[in-house]
Amino acid sequence: MDLLFAFVALTIFTLMLTIGVTQSLSHLTSLWQQPALLLRSLLAVIVLVPAVVFALLWIFDLPPEVATGLAILAAAPGAPLTTKRSEIAAADPVYTTSLQLTLALSAILVTPLILSVFYAGFSLTTERVSPIEVASQIARVTFLPVVIGLLLQHFAPKLVALISKPLRILATVFLLMLVLAVVVVLVMAPDLRASLVLGWPAVTVILLIAMSAIGIGHFLGGESPSRRGGLAVASVARNVGLAMFITGLSDGGPALLPTLLVYMLLGMVVAIPYSIWIKSHINKTA
Repeated sequence: MDLLFAFVALTIFTLMLTIGVTQSLSHLTSLWQQPALLLRSLLAVIVLVPAVVFALLWIFDLPPEVATGLAILAAAPGAPLTTKRSEIAAADPVYTTSLQLTLALSAILVTPLILSVFYAGFSLTTERVSPIEVASQIARVTFLPVVIGLLLQHFAPKLVALISKPLRILATVFLLMLVLAVVVVLVMAPDLRASLVLGWPAVTVILLIAMSAIGIGHFLGGESPSRRGGLAVASVARNVGLAMFITGLSDGGPALLPTLLVYMLLGMVVAIPYSIWIKSHINKTA
């Protein structure tokens, strides 16, 4: 399992490095120049989705490890794979990359704040996290590779021209290998497979969260279908890597892993049909 987590980190690092060498600084910060869209995007991902999770945990009596896992996911915006998943929805790549980095930056303060709200309302099984701990994890897997890519663009443009295409291919290969590795682990680990059976109440809550997140993002994305699709995907795609880091701070962390995996799987089950639908809508209106 440690080897799998290391490969997850390598995959995310490669994906973010690819963004760093293929996107300009102006593109990465473009959302900051559109305050209305920025406000709606942040409202969707870091306010309304956590509010939905809080309400559902209040209504449904879920096992502590499931409730804790969902609370941590609600507090972990800015999934590193957002831009890759948004491609299925034909989302605006400039908007999604800028949104992804903005959410990752906001998580430094937002994640501990959202978790404190859940700690006040529920008995979570993990320890509290500080902004410094969150910032350290985000810097390693998100900002460091992007900064390296931007520096290469500035100081070694010829090298960037040579490596950008191979790097994109490598990132895609790593992503496919990661999916295959997860499948292999599930096949070879019957105990882990069995732990993914969370029960219908938990599955119902997870599906409600995912569908609500899609609806919130679509509604607040504005008139542009490509931005609606991007915000919908960003809303449902929580930062599982950051969530795993937070769960690892406590002895009970492994018990939360099934909830994180089930949310990731069911979130994709909900997001993929929506992505296909919004992409077809974009193609028709193009």
